[in-house]
Formats: sequence, structure tokens, C-alpha cells
Amino acid sequence: MKLATLMTETGPRVVGVTLDGRFVDLCEVDIKLPKTMRELLSASEGLAAAAHALATGMSKGPFVTGRLMAPVGNPDKVLCIGLNYRDHAIETNSPIPGEPVVFNKFSQSVIGPDEPVVLPKVAHEVDYEAELVVVIGTRGKNISRQNAFSHVAGYTCGNDVSARDWQKGRPGGQWLLGKTPDTFAPTGPYLVTSDEVDPHNIRIGLRLNGETMQNSTTKELIFGIDELIAHVSQLVTLQPGDLIFTGTPPGVGVARNPAVYLKPGDRMEVEIEDVGVLVNPVVAE
Repeated sequence: MKLATLMTETGPRVVGVTLDGRFVDLCEVDIKLPKTMRELLSASEGLAAAAHALATGMSKGPFVTGRLMAPVGNPDKVLCIGLNYRDHAIETNSPIPGEPVVFNKFSQSVIGPDEPVVLPKVAHEVDYEAELVVVIGTRGKNISRQNAFSHVAGYTCGNDVSARDWQKGRPGGQWLLGKTPDTFAPTGPYLVTSDEVDPHNIRIGLRLNGETMQNSTTKELIFGIDELIAHVSQLVTLQPGDLIFTGTPPGVGVARNPAVYLKPGDRMEVEIEDVGVLVNPVVAE
């Protein structure tokens, strides 16, 4: 099942996506369904109710139009994993980490499809990073690897946009300000439920102005989805709607010779097999 958040004439709505790309207003099919993705994921049997509503409205609607937004707006947490592809670690001459490298972004960095990534005036080396993003569906703490996937609602495309000149070389080696400027976490276009995605065996890539820059597979992940959830939840309670950016494959701009950094007018396309294509333009602040 594909779900999305659509800005309609009456405000944001959770919609189901039909096979031919139309949007079913699930809240109109079932008035008990919440209007936001976080509320839907938090509701008891929310995804099951949404699937039933989508099946009911698949042929007759009601169909709605509007602008696609980030599937999960204002998530409680945006957790990110660094150096989680073997081939990416190799290209950056970094040792294979012995445990996940974890950092975070602020929720206000999350934007949706076709929304512009804004280059801050004070950042001059801004890079792209295609990533598979896990959407948490069920609250949990100290989650075992064996139960980890039961806490996953689904997956979406993400772009861990990074200001390298702020990420690296700052006092203390801090990453936060380089990773979390406003608009630096594009996600979307859909939340694809976990039953439709094999997260450890899909293609992932990024095109910049039509040129392929990243092209790999999640088989290269060092730490799988289950390992990441188990590791993080030892310390942090995961909530419905939390996002986990799972790392990026090789081909990032900073590792190229010469380096390639984003500039106003660029167009980024993150494509992940079975998940979708996320497109975002780049503009100056």
C-alpha cells in the first residue's frame, strides 16, 4: 500500500495512492481515520483501517487533488546513520564502523517532494545523499532484532543533504549544524508499507541534473534495518512517525575529484526501487 500526505483545498490529508496514480481521500471513506500520518500510525490498527478504506475507494473514490507533502510531517525524531554502506566507507577512506554511527536532524529540516532545498548563505560545500528512510509505526524501547520489523510501518525516499564545510572541520568534530539546516531532509513522495519492500535488496541511486551520481544496492548496508532499530532503541524510545535515514551509497559530491557541490538551479532525483522517486530543486537563500 502506498500512502501520502496531500495538501488539499481543505488542508493536509492522508491519502491512499491507486495503481494509476490517483489519490483516495481515506478520511472521507472512513470518517474515523485521522487526517495526519503521525495520528494514523499512532492509532490502533490504523494501517489496517487505511488499507480497507483504500480498497473500498480504489474504484469509486472520493478522489482528491493537491500538492504532495512530506509523508510524515513534523516527526518527533529524525535519526540518521553515517557510513552505513561498505562501498561508501571505502570511497571516503573510512574504516568500516564496528557499530552504527548515529546523528540527527531537526524535524523542521523535513520537506516534501518538489519543495526547494535552500542553500544557506554561510554554507559553500553542500552535498547530496540518497537514502532509504524507515518510518516507525509502533512505539518501542529495547526492541530486539527479532521483533524490529514489527515496529516498521514502511519506507520512503530521503536525501540527507549535508553542508560539508559545517559538518567537518568544526571544533569537536560536531556534525549537527552541517546536517540539519532548514530544508536539508527531503522525504517522499510516498510511504510504502513494509509488506511491499525488501529493504535489504533494492536499488538506490541519485541523479543530479539528469546525470547518475549514486547507483548501488541496499545489499551493501553494513547494519541492517533490524540492527539499527535494536541499537538505537536501547537508549531512545521510538515513536510512530519517527524517521531513520539509513545511510548513503557511494558517489557523494565530496568524494569526487574534483568535488561536486550543489548550486542554485540544480535538480536532484533520489530513486529507490519499489519505493519511488523523490525530486527536489535547489535554490539560494
